[in-house]
Amino acid sequence: MLTPHEASLRGRIGAYALHASHDPRLTTAKARRTFLARFLDQVDPDRALPEAERQRRAETARKAHFARLALKSARTRAKKAHNNEEAAGAEPAAAENPSKGVRHASDAEDPSV
Repeated sequence: MLTPHEASLRGRIGAYALHASHDPRLTTAKARRTFLARFLDQVDPDRALPEAERQRRAETARKAHFARLALKSARTRAKKAHNNEEAAGAEPAAAENPSKGVRHASDAEDPSV
């Protein structure tokens, strides 16, 4: 039985071998199309908008999706750093600089984001 780390390494080796022998744009084209279609469906499920407007809105929805992921990742990293500092007995970095980790003033004001 493989450990999770060994399984991850095996997967990485397989991906590298695949991409060494095939164009990765071709092997991932269907997955990319499916992923991007999600945003088209989200912004215009009835296909009522002109194509250019659908594309524009889908691109904006995609950017919002990745911005949410980035925010979630930043919060997770900050929480992990805070927990590591507390475990080490150090003062949390946020106490030294309350704006640390905040990219925009509006992020600090709106905890629901």
